Amino acid sequence: MSPVVPTVTLNNGVVIPQLGFGVFQIPDDQTQAAVEHALEAGYRSIDTAALYRNERGVARAVDTSGIPREELFITTKLWNDRQGDVPQAFEESLEKLGTDYVDLYLIHWPAPKQDRYLEAWQAFESLYADGRVRAIGVSNFLPEHLERVVALGGTVPAVNQIEAHPALQQRAAQEADRRHGVATEAWSPLAQAAVLTDDVVTTIAEAHAATPAQVVLAWHRQQGRIAIPKSVTPSRIVENLASVEVTLTDEELARIDGLESGGRTGPDPATFG
Repeated sequence: MSPVVPTVTLNNGVVIPQLGFGVFQIPDDQTQAAVEHALEAGYRSIDTAALYRNERGVARAVDTSGIPREELFITTKLWNDRQGDVPQAFEESLEKLGTDYVDLYLIHWPAPKQDRYLEAWQAFESLYADGRVRAIGVSNFLPEHLERVVALGGTVPAVNQIEAHPALQQRAAQEADRRHGVATEAWSPLAQAAVLTDDVVTTIAEAHAATPAQVVLAWHRQQGRIAIPKSVTPSRIVENLASVEVTLTDEELARIDGLESGGRTGPDPATFG
C-alpha cells in the first residue's frame, strides 16, 4: 500500500500534494517510464516545464496509467522567451500534455533584464479567469520580484517554486512567500544529492533507519514546503515517497537548518535570463 502523502491547501483553495515528482533533465524518451514508476509508487503530482521538452513523455505516462485526470496534479511552466506570448505558449503545453487544463502554471524565471514578467502575469490571470488553469504561480522569484507582482493588486501567486535545500534555504524568499500567503515549493530539494553525504544528515538518517534523502525530504515537509524530488531509479522513486513516514525532532530540524552555506546549484534569479 502506498504511503499517504500530505497535502497543502493553496491560497485559492486548490489542494496540492506536498510531495511531487519532478522530471527536470529527464529526456523525453525516458520520461514516460520514470513517470509511470512514480505513478505506480503512489505519486499524484508531476512537475514539468516547456523548457524540459518532456511534456509529451508525461502525457504518455498519464495516458497509460489509467488514473483519472482529476486525481492528478500537473504543473508546467512558461519559458523566458515566451513571456510576451503566453496564450500561444500555454496552448502548446496543453497540446503536448494531452490535457485541456493544467493544475498549476508557473512563470519559470523572472528574467528581470527582460522586465516582462508583470505582462506575463497579467496574461496568466486571464488563463486563470477562463478556468484553463486551476492555480497560477511563479518560480525562482526573489522578494523584489514577488513584491512587484503582488503590487499589481490582482491575483496573488499561489506558489513560488525556488531552489531550496539545506545548503541554500533562501530564508528571505520564504519569508516573503509567507507574508503574502504564497506556498513555497522546493526544486532541487536534495541539492542534486550534494547534501546527502553531510555528517548531520547521515547521522540523523541512521537514527531513523532512513535514507539521507528521506531525512531531507522530511525536513522540507515538516517546515511546510512542497518538494519535487527527481529520480529515474525505481527504488529511489519509492524511497523518496516513503519519506512522508519519517518524522524528525525539533532538534534534528534545527541541526539541518544549520547547514545553510549559500550553496546554490542553479542560476541566480537576480541575473539569469
